[in-house]
Amino acid sequence: MFTYKNNQLFAENLPVSEIAAQYGTPCYIYSRTAIVQSWHEFNDAFGAVPDNYPHQVCYAVKANSNLAILNSLARCGSGFDIVSGGELLRVIAAGGDTSKIIFSGVGKQPWEINKALEVGIECFNVESAAELQRINELAAQCNKRAPIALRINPNIDAGTHPYISTGLASNKFGIAIDEALDLYEQAAQLKNIQIKGIACHLGSQITDLAPFLSALDHLLELMAALKQKNIAIEHLDIGGGLGVRYLAEQSPSPQEYIKMLLQKLGHQKIKLIIEPGRAIVANAGILLTRVEYLKATPT
Repeated sequence: MFTYKNNQLFAENLPVSEIAAQYGTPCYIYSRTAIVQSWHEFNDAFGAVPDNYPHQVCYAVKANSNLAILNSLARCGSGFDIVSGGELLRVIAAGGDTSKIIFSGVGKQPWEINKALEVGIECFNVESAAELQRINELAAQCNKRAPIALRINPNIDAGTHPYISTGLASNKFGIAIDEALDLYEQAAQLKNIQIKGIACHLGSQITDLAPFLSALDHLLELMAALKQKNIAIEHLDIGGGLGVRYLAEQSPSPQEYIKMLLQKLGHQKIKLIIEPGRAIVANAGILLTRVEYLKATPT
């Protein structure tokens, strides 16, 4: 929460000039109130108990892995979406619940997978057939069954910048939608794999709800096909990517986003996992700097 009072900028109830005097500049300042409030906007949009739709809000650690921020979200009861072993260790250090961790990312190394198995994460989002085999082999070595979801690439243009797009066939992420059913059948035959869900992530800074709807359609179609193969799915992971306002962008609110997803799901009470990152922290922090010199030039 950053506001001006009598021409002074305040971070919550503290003048930033006092922070500058105590800690120097440049420094980053975050509003815990803004972060916690943003998380609750997503979580509370699923409704109140006992009509609360089954869900889990997993903060995407890649958006900002500051330990104080992670700890604030852990105290809210947040889950966490991670993409590396380093992020896993940070969530643990910050007091996060390891049973609410989703491990995404295309290049999981053996030590990272082993650590995730050791601490008991909720699910690996598998990006390739090779990764599935590696997870199965490592789980066998420690006599465990690894919980997995396949990350589906639905070949959907989310209308975002090409450098942060992840849901097109030309992107390196996920498993092609037309190959997913076969790979799920292979996964079902692996002794040390436990199929938990289906995952999808389209990219970042998405300001239109239509791509999310299209992606959810694909996940529901795949879930129905898996049911016919007697492969049960416990959750749908729709990923993150909801945009924020920097200048004149018009992004849907968390409430609009969740309402749209629940309308699409209808009567199906399957657990829904979402992974907001930027939408929680982007507008909850500032970089405080100081003007050192004023310099005039001929131009």
